[in-house]
Amino acid sequence: MASTDTTTPKDTSDLAGLEAGLDALETSPTTRTPPHTTLTRKALPPTIAILLVLAVWQLLVWAHIAPAYKLPSPTDVGAELRTAWLQGTLHEYIWTSVSRGLLGFLLALALGTPLGLIVARIPLVRAAIGPILSGLQSLPSVAWVPPAVIWLGLNDSMMYAVILLGAVPSIANGLVSGVDQIPPLYLRAGRTLGATGLKGTWHIVMPAALPGYVSGLKQGWAFSWRSLMAAEIIASSPDLGIGLGQLLENGRNNSSMSMVFLAILLILVVGIAIDLLIFSPLERRVLRSR
Repeated sequence: MASTDTTTPKDTSDLAGLEAGLDALETSPTTRTPPHTTLTRKALPPTIAILLVLAVWQLLVWAHIAPAYKLPSPTDVGAELRTAWLQGTLHEYIWTSVSRGLLGFLLALALGTPLGLIVARIPLVRAAIGPILSGLQSLPSVAWVPPAVIWLGLNDSMMYAVILLGAVPSIANGLVSGVDQIPPLYLRAGRTLGATGLKGTWHIVMPAALPGYVSGLKQGWAFSWRSLMAAEIIASSPDLGIGLGQLLENGRNNSSMSMVFLAILLILVVGIAIDLLIFSPLERRVLRSR
């Protein structure tokens, strides 16, 4: 008995369209964005924003809304920057703070990551420590400076202690949030394939929790930087050197608003640069890989 083919031309057309769609989904784009397009989209908007801020700043100075000793002009701050550069102290201010901030963040990363995994994976530990981590995350970093000075004295250990207390809860909570968003099917499939214990953590949990973890790292860096600035402003000692926070405090003590504005701008620029050079590319890479 001969079989009859009931496939219509319309069905064939639909199947061909479906196959073409699946092929398009599997094909990754190979074209790269031209450099001028990247420059226009990413560099031009912030440049225009900075120019607008400088223009508004200069207009406020010309309008004399405040005395010159309260509101310096952009040229006054530029002169302060040039003086620090010619004296060879500008890089010292920046490096003193950046080196402390990055080392403190790495220490917080080494402590916050296993702590976050333990809290996320062990219900009893989560019930006991989870609320404490959330409370510590909402506590202002400046509150840790006085006890750290009393406990450890005016030294770098005090600075790192303040950074750790400010950054570890953010990193741990970010990882906990990432683990909570993992589909249970991933974990069951991993256990079925033998990925348990450390293998499951390395091959299943950490890759699946990366988006939340990276967000926690970004927030942890922000807390590290703010904690360090608070410590440098409050704790002053010749042995600690002069970082950006101490530069800000020196400007206040000397009633030099141009130095104060310079310190604020440098703190802002360093924070933005670290985010653009490290965390934004990392976040894009993670999201693209998923």
